[in-house]
Amino acid sequence: QVRLVESGGGLVQPGGSLRLSCAASGFTFSWYAMSWYRQAPGKERELVARIAPSGSSTNYRDSVKGRFTISRNNANSTVSLQMNSLKPEDTAAYYCKISGVEYWGQGTQVTVSS
Repeated sequence: QVRLVESGGGLVQPGGSLRLSCAASGFTFSWYAMSWYRQAPGKERELVARIAPSGSSTNYRDSVKGRFTISRNNANSTVSLQMNSLKPEDTAAYYCKISGVEYWGQGTQVTVSS
């Protein structure tokens, strides 16, 4: 069955960096675009970044452009999110998602605070 396991979250000071990873299994990873979403307390879940099946194209929400980088490794079915210059407003639970498939993993918490 489909499984997505996110990791790499934690507590970081403003301006710091974190790298999130998502291990995927149970489907043909290289066939699907993958995305990272986040949800802050009391707010709706929002799309952060998306990467095409081949990795040839990426898209980002405006607030993270130039700071976050999404990447994927189809050989080992992982998708990553490198987050630099983190801000307190980046604090949220982060989730990876298969495009077009309504399935969510457990997420990983990112807290940006001094």
